[in-house]
Amino acid sequence: MTSVAVPHLPRISDYVTWHAQRQPHAAAATLGATELSYAQLAARVDALARALLAAGLRKGDRVATLATPHPDYYAAFLATASVGGIWLGLNPRYQLAELARTVADAEPAVLLTRTQIGARSYDAEVRALLGGSTALRRAVVLGDDPPVIGAESMKSFVAAGELVADGELRAARAACGGRDPCLIVYTSGSSGTPKGALLHHDGIVASSRLQDEIWPVDPLRVVNYFPINHVGCVVDCSTPCLVAGGTLHFLEQFEPRACLELMARRRVTLWGSVPSAFQLQLELDDFESFDLSAVQLIAWGGAAMPAPLIRRLRLICPRLATNYGMTETTGAITTVDPTDQIDVLAETVGRAVPGVEIRLGDDRGEPVEPGVPGEVQVRSRGNLLGYWRRPEATAAAFTPDGSFRTGDLAVQRKDGRYRLVGRLSDMYKSGGYNVYPREIEGVLEAHPAVALAAVVPVADRLWQEVGVAYVLARHTVTADELAAHCRAQLAAYKVPKRIVITAELPLLPIGKVDKRALRARAAEADGADAG
Repeated sequence: MTSVAVPHLPRISDYVTWHAQRQPHAAAATLGATELSYAQLAARVDALARALLAAGLRKGDRVATLATPHPDYYAAFLATASVGGIWLGLNPRYQLAELARTVADAEPAVLLTRTQIGARSYDAEVRALLGGSTALRRAVVLGDDPPVIGAESMKSFVAAGELVADGELRAARAACGGRDPCLIVYTSGSSGTPKGALLHHDGIVASSRLQDEIWPVDPLRVVNYFPINHVGCVVDCSTPCLVAGGTLHFLEQFEPRACLELMARRRVTLWGSVPSAFQLQLELDDFESFDLSAVQLIAWGGAAMPAPLIRRLRLICPRLATNYGMTETTGAITTVDPTDQIDVLAETVGRAVPGVEIRLGDDRGEPVEPGVPGEVQVRSRGNLLGYWRRPEATAAAFTPDGSFRTGDLAVQRKDGRYRLVGRLSDMYKSGGYNVYPREIEGVLEAHPAVALAAVVPVADRLWQEVGVAYVLARHTVTADELAAHCRAQLAAYKVPKRIVITAELPLLPIGKVDKRALRARAAEADGADAG
């Protein structure tokens, strides 16, 4: 990592060149035994940027990439952003209908794609996307993957770009940056149809620099296994590492042991993940055998971390941190500075980060009374520009004074830190009372036998709605024991009607619990019981 203060540059892609000039031989990215220096990454980005211009890409055109977390994805995003294009990632786990829906909405001009990942061939998908979109002009096969009819090789695509003059490349880059859009991230769709959040250079740069300042790690070495269609991959992991001049160690698919092996081998300094992934790793029988002595900071986001897991992590590294943000805010809007305080880490998401204004508001955008749960409404330079081609959804996402409505409910503690109590969409009413699933999940996770809990509502004839809790257990425990534990700490209307001990919970690709799938499961089980 360079010791020179890193400036705020106009384009997120500028940091490749900035570091290539100052530390050309430093490792920028690795995958397996392959390692790219900053000079090599800069050359790859420039070559692909020229190829995109030669293909007719203009400012505002979209480029899609179907790939795993890989240096190819990294170069594709940076090259696209550098010349004014808007990049979007496609998850290789998607089926054709999902891929087609995203491509139809974003209308990319170019698709950069893998055609074989593991045992799955994408030949049919690529041909279908080419045939089904009038906007999609070119498909380019990444790496040495098998050819597909209608697609061209990366070698020939890049060769065409060699005719683009230096002046044309410089002009394209000079014409973009700042609040120009450079990234579309489609929201997970756990509560509805996915929408494309449009993010910009300035927000990504500011968020990345702020994360590096709040969570200093030197040298910065981090594993990135997150799917490339998710903000966790691009903004939470990749761009802060880029801005800091650190090294991204790619892992194409998360596997608990493989990730720990990579961390030990590459002397990873920032262990960043989501609670469910930490849980899987800590449960390995031979976890203690992995050398994690290089870790300087452990950080997580995406969900609350149970206190017992935090205590175990504290034994590995006493500098622990968490934050809170979402796709639409680009990066974190609150953060917990590195600490070893269990209460702060388990019960809060910290304080607002510098430059971010947070209000806990009601439906009209008016502040709620102290101690009353309110929707987190935020003003930030990182807020999305809007939802791609969804003006009505964009308008509905903001209050009249321009604050973004997160849909999350929180309470502000006396110390100024925020405690999330759930989603507006997760909250349910039981007997006229508001019930916040996160409160119940926290009580369940405080039981020594519980590793993770998720609570969802089901309809009830008498109480309108009641809760169903799904629990991953560390060791043998009964539903009756957990119900008694809840009754000792919660009002009767909050105690789940049913507690299900399960071997696994459905997860979204990023590792969060899929509440939508759980609600469907609970409703189906409730209907079967009624029948």
